[in-house]
Parts: sequence; structure tokens; C-alpha cells
Amino acid sequence: MGSPKEEENHPKPKRFFIQGPIIVGAGPSGLAAYACLSEQGIPSLILERSDCIASLWQQRTYDRLKLHLPKKFCELPFMGFPENFPKYPTKQQFISYLEAYAAMFSIVPRFKQEVQSAEFDRNGSVWKVKTQDCEYFSRWIIVATGENAEPLIPDIQGIEKFRGPLIHTSAYKSGSCFRNQKVLVVGCGNSGMEVSSDLCRHNACPHLVVRNTVHVLPREMFGRFSTFGVAMALNKCLPLKLVDKFLLLVANFTLGKADRLGLRRPKTGPIELKNVTGKTPVLDVGALSLIKSGKIKVMEGVREITRNGAKFVDGQEREFDSIILATGYKSNVPVWLKDREFFSDDGMPKTPFPKGWKGERGLYTVGFTRRGLLGTSSDAVNIARDIADQWTTTKDRSSLL
Repeated sequence: MGSPKEEENHPKPKRFFIQGPIIVGAGPSGLAAYACLSEQGIPSLILERSDCIASLWQQRTYDRLKLHLPKKFCELPFMGFPENFPKYPTKQQFISYLEAYAAMFSIVPRFKQEVQSAEFDRNGSVWKVKTQDCEYFSRWIIVATGENAEPLIPDIQGIEKFRGPLIHTSAYKSGSCFRNQKVLVVGCGNSGMEVSSDLCRHNACPHLVVRNTVHVLPREMFGRFSTFGVAMALNKCLPLKLVDKFLLLVANFTLGKADRLGLRRPKTGPIELKNVTGKTPVLDVGALSLIKSGKIKVMEGVREITRNGAKFVDGQEREFDSIILATGYKSNVPVWLKDREFFSDDGMPKTPFPKGWKGERGLYTVGFTRRGLLGTSSDAVNIARDIADQWTTTKDRSSLL
């Protein structure tokens, strides 16, 4: 046994037995799950490692960010956006929407509770969730930490040698900090394109690394219709491959041949690729015209980072003042969830959409569909209905005891 002094230094964690589900994560997915359960009359508890809801949006996104899709495709269950919001709400408008959503459903997460482990106790038939100072027990656990829990830092040779500023886009706020600099942006997804555009607005000279193939589509067709909305409508009545062919035809007509700019298209169509791999097509909001004008310079893959810049796979070597990693995010589920039957090593459900929201023994997931907030809403509704069936049965059994 430990001495009294040791016990003082390591006090026993507080223990809480939760009547309803434990939800891990207070982002849009966690909020949607809580709201759907609340509508079914089921209480729940959200554990959140940060000090606010939607911490990714509040603390790790750049100032000029807007929703990539029209607001009607980004609503959470039971509450639409205010009518006076624009078609593509800004970062601050989306945060205000989420705060209003939390207020509407009286959602009060338990903040600064970082889940260190969660495992199923077969003896008690409950989930045991441990944070830095507490233990929580429940029949159900809902993993709502999502696909974008942690910044993805690529393993590039020599990355530790660079002596200038090197940041991930999660730390990028504005191009004002890079005024008149020569900046290497690694990654050509939506974030890489938008950060490069923002750098141009502050008289920086961005060099955009395009290592792999990428689909670039206009955000809107014919200046009015959302490309995503058109794709969803067509997908209801046409084969997927035909929808993809139409999108590429419109993209080539509207934007021109992207491969002439160093942006090679994948052989698989944009929607099919998104469904299979989760790789989202870039929805252009002006970056392509900056590439055409030469204000954004396209570079091939990085072979090595040097003290003063980078060497590229085509043999070029250039100096840069700063490097920004627009390399995306990853799930952190494998770090803390001990049940590895349902999740793969990359932290995504092994079962694909639309069946990936339910595991075994009271395990659920929301926000891992690779289909944005529409997928999140679908998951949350399904989870609440499924738990509601069990909740009714549990209450009936309790009344008979």
C-alpha cells in the first residue's frame, strides 16, 4: 500500500454514474447527438477537453473561413440558420449558430475533461471513461470527436531543420503575419487554396505544393447554383459516374483545364472519390484565377526541407521565409478508445456509411461519415432513435423490479 503522502499526491478520481449516454466531444457532432437524445427525453453528458464548444472552429481556424457549402446543407437537427445569414456563413456566424443551438437545448458540457481512456467493463456491462481527474460510467458511449481531432503533421525529411516559422493551418489566423514574405504552403486542399489566396491579399508570395492529383470544382455553377446541391439532386436520379462526368464537364467549361496549371485530376470522379476515400474536391473561391495570374505559384512535391527552404522532386531548390502545413487533420480515437474492434488504425469506423454509426455493447459514433454536417445529422438522429428503444425497455424493466 502507498503511504498517506503518496495518496495525497495522487488522490482518487471522482466517480460519476451517468443515467444516459456519455458523449465525448462538444463539437457540432456532440451537440447534435445531445439535442436528438433530448428530443427523445433522454439525458446525456458531454465531456469536452477544451474550455468551449466547437473548439476546432473557435480556436483552430483562420479568420476568413466561410462554410464551403450553402447553409441549408450545414444545419443541425431541429434548428435552421437565421434567415439574415448569407448563403455561405462566416466562421463567426457559424460559431454564433452553434452557441444558439447549445442554448436552445440547454447543453452545458463538462469542460476541461480530456478523455484518457474508455473501455467496456464486461463485469458491470458498462463503459468506464477516465479523464485526468474523474471516472464516468454509463451503458452507452457516443464518440463525437470526429475526423478532425488532431492536426496531421507530415513526415518530411529535414522538417526539423527549417529555421523560419513553420506552422500548421490550425495555428494560422491571417496572412497579415506573412506580409511581403515568400511562403511555402504544403497541401492543395480547400485549406491550402484558401490560405494561399489570403496570403496574396497581404502581399505575400505563396508557393503551393501539389503532390497528388486533385479535383477543383467551381463552388457555384452559372453564378447561382451550388455545385454540391446540383450534385446531390442529380445523384437521386442518375448513376454516380454520370453525375461525376457532368461535374467535370462544367468544371472544364467554367474554370478551364486545371492540368495546364499543374493541377492534375484523379481518374476517379469527384463524388465517387469523396465517397470512397473521404478526399473532398476543392471548391474554388478565387484561388484558381490567382494561379493563372502567377500570384500563386504551383510547385511539385517536396523532397526535403532545408534550413532556408525546400528541395522539390523535380530538382528545384528554393528559399522561403515561412512554411505553412495545410495537411489536414486526423482522428484521435485510437489514442483513448480501448475497443479496437469497431475502429480501424486510422481512427475511422471499419463499417462504411450509412451503417458506421453503431458498434457493439452500447458504442456509437457520430461525425465520421466523411459527408460533413449532413452525415453528422443523419448519425445523431439514428443514434437517438436506437438508444430510445433501449431506454424505454430499460425503464419498463425497472418498473417491474
